Amino acid sequence: MIDLDFFSSPIGLGHVTRDIAIANNFENISTKFVTGSGAAKILKNLDLKVEDIYIPPQFIVENGMLKNSTRWLWNYYRYYKRCKKIAKKIIEIDNPRLVISDEDFASLTVAQNKKIPTVLITDVVQTNFINGITSFIEKKMNKSMQEIMKKCDTVIIPENGPDEGNIRRVGPIVRQINFSREELRKKFSFDKKTIVISIGGTDAGVFLIEKTLESIAKINQDINVIIVSGPSMSKKFGDSIRNLGFVNNLHEMIFAADVTVSLAGKSTIDEAKAYGTPGIFIPIKGHFEQEGNAKEEGFVFEDINRLDKLILEKLEQKRNPLETRGAINAYNIIKKLI
Repeated sequence: MIDLDFFSSPIGLGHVTRDIAIANNFENISTKFVTGSGAAKILKNLDLKVEDIYIPPQFIVENGMLKNSTRWLWNYYRYYKRCKKIAKKIIEIDNPRLVISDEDFASLTVAQNKKIPTVLITDVVQTNFINGITSFIEKKMNKSMQEIMKKCDTVIIPENGPDEGNIRRVGPIVRQINFSREELRKKFSFDKKTIVISIGGTDAGVFLIEKTLESIAKINQDINVIIVSGPSMSKKFGDSIRNLGFVNNLHEMIFAADVTVSLAGKSTIDEAKAYGTPGIFIPIKGHFEQEGNAKEEGFVFEDINRLDKLILEKLEQKRNPLETRGAINAYNIIKKLI
């Protein structure tokens, strides 16, 4: 028997990075992560116990726009059914005292049927990918999601605000950094103004890399450009561009950078704001969650056509780090349940 099974959605890397921020506070709590893809790779590189077993569905993105939402939702439903079988086997073998899920609803369903306490970590309370005649499928899935959330012992939301019912808002959850910015800039050879371009765990953001590089060329300044393209893309962008591909410590690079340009995933936004790094966050068009995140930061998809102006503005912007205790707050909630 272990203390907890931690099921982390492998759709992007934002889920697992905030889960690592929480787990870094664990002491004497035996933990197994269950995920897949790039998320599993990060956990393995950190020597954390992980089952690399989930194969997530990929978004279809063309020129920055989400395509075939109905097909993606159907693929997600099939993925959910596979995950449910996987979670059932793992939970039966491990018999954990607690199941934590970061937007992996399959594991919550299994645990709740077995009367095992459950914690959900999420920043989405319902999805909104589809309009039109097929939207009834999504409405049905949202209803099921709401029922699962109600049955959770606690739902942790990484934002500021009041608690209500079983929902606890703990503030942004970000990884802690143990080095000064100067030490990190020296380590990464950031010896002049540096822009870090990050697109997360899939190849959906290749459009953003290409547009950002075009815009930087227009600026015609002596700027370091670092690309973190993630585990799913091997495309090259020229011999003069440092493409680091997959890294475990993107948060340190964001802290060391002068500006970060990224898709509008919540975890990357939260890390940039916590570390005080000016950021430009461009959503995938039609991705309701990213569009909502970007709007809160003052960005829309069409800003991709004025990246040169935005980059110049952000290079002049002062750093304004924000203190957050989201990770320790989440840990304290979990510790009480164990």
